[in-house]
Amino acid sequence: MQLQRLHLTHSPWLGGGAAALAVVLWALVPLLAAQAGELPPLRLSALALLAGALGTLPMARRRRHRDAPLRGLAGVLVYLGVPLLIAGAVGACFAAFTLAPAEEAALILYTWPVLFLLASQWLVLGRLSASSLIGASLAFSGAALLVAPQALAGGVSGAWSGYLLAALGALCWALYSLASRVAAWRLGERMPHLLLIASVLTGGASLALEGTIALPSLEVLMVAVGLGLGPYGLAMLAWDRAMRDPLAHRLGNLAHGVPVLATLFLVLAGVTTPDWRLPMAAVLVVAGSMTAAGEAAVTGRHDTRWDFRRS
Repeated sequence: MQLQRLHLTHSPWLGGGAAALAVVLWALVPLLAAQAGELPPLRLSALALLAGALGTLPMARRRRHRDAPLRGLAGVLVYLGVPLLIAGAVGACFAAFTLAPAEEAALILYTWPVLFLLASQWLVLGRLSASSLIGASLAFSGAALLVAPQALAGGVSGAWSGYLLAALGALCWALYSLASRVAAWRLGERMPHLLLIASVLTGGASLALEGTIALPSLEVLMVAVGLGLGPYGLAMLAWDRAMRDPLAHRLGNLAHGVPVLATLFLVLAGVTTPDWRLPMAAVLVVAGSMTAAGEAAVTGRHDTRWDFRRS
């Protein structure tokens, strides 16, 4: 197989707008998930992914392509591997927040943009630039600033199962973002099917591990639908579009703003008390994104979408 670069017309606003929309919707996850406390994490994941599958059905583009349908290994990777990544990311996220303190689990979960940025640059350039490493460290320190005081004051809680699940979720999100940049797979157009398969996988795991429970209340059901239509529906399509952008290296840094926005939403909702760390974290995130974007601007002159073809 041969890894080739594709050359596309780049719009400086379309990819950035899609990435920003996905980041804002993902930042709503902690606030929405807190409203669905009566649902076990896998059951909540199954309902949210089902809602996302139904919600993205009319949004996915349907058009004929000259490319042959996915077969063999590519079909297995797309229709089994990618749904497993989605199910793992969503299920691990909800489970981590129930088994470990939310701020500590979030710190681990939100390392996925760093993993994606470094892995993506390594695949494209065969090396990691100093500016990307420094920028990623700065942006991550902005997210860490929000939770470090509580972690230092209270110590490590010992909820290692939650930490491991958060790390698993971070790895799944990073791998999913890499998969979305394989042009021939066209994950955005297949999103309803992928989300539906992921919903079946998490639903089966819920029945096996969590057993059967009574139907949730209408309020909790609406929260699950909101999670599916927003963070795990529209946001997935938006992020897929952003990752196919020529400047995906730069846009990936926007995901560092998720913990900052999530805290802001919690403050506005009255769930937590604001303090000086929020604006300071925002400054670090912006500074880190600009630093890491320096190298991305150079590599972005070529489209970094990937196409796997038989040589």
